[in-house]
Amino acid sequence: MVAKASDDDPEKARRFREAALPYLDDAYTLARFLLRDAADAEDAVQECYLRAYKHFDSYRGPAMKPWLFAILRNVCRAEYARRKTAPVTAVDDKPETVEQTPMWNEAPETPESHLMRRFDGDTVRKLIAALAEPFRETFVLREIQNLSYREIADVAAVPVGTVMSRLARARAMLRSAWLAEQEHVK
Repeated sequence: MVAKASDDDPEKARRFREAALPYLDDAYTLARFLLRDAADAEDAVQECYLRAYKHFDSYRGPAMKPWLFAILRNVCRAEYARRKTAPVTAVDDKPETVEQTPMWNEAPETPESHLMRRFDGDTVRKLIAALAEPFRETFVLREIQNLSYREIADVAAVPVGTVMSRLARARAMLRSAWLAEQEHVK
């Protein structure tokens, strides 16, 4: 592939880095929830940033994060389509290792609180991962990425009312699943 002169523009590269790199961790977090696999999430974020850079000249607006998330969502959807023909691996089949960076990183006060926090964090991640894709996506964009309803609607290309409905249903499903999990533990 031959690079266009605009792709070699150091000023464009600098502006893109300043605008987009602050959201790299957020993009990875979203991709990890959508794809449920660390390596696929890294690949999707890389592809997202390549596409964003390629089309950075057409970017208009102050909200970089939703624009990146919309691109990332399209990349992840393409990955979902590819996976439909590939065997699916269950979420619980890949245990987390100590080397992985936890999604929520809080210092434990005691060994007991550490154990409870670990259980709760693992349980929450598992319950979020078990949500159907539209609900999981909406929940992660709102509760983890702190996007507004309007920004989520723009990213997901749905009306704001649909965002509100999906978020309410996702919260209700998580609440029910959490209570069922707590009953199972007792």
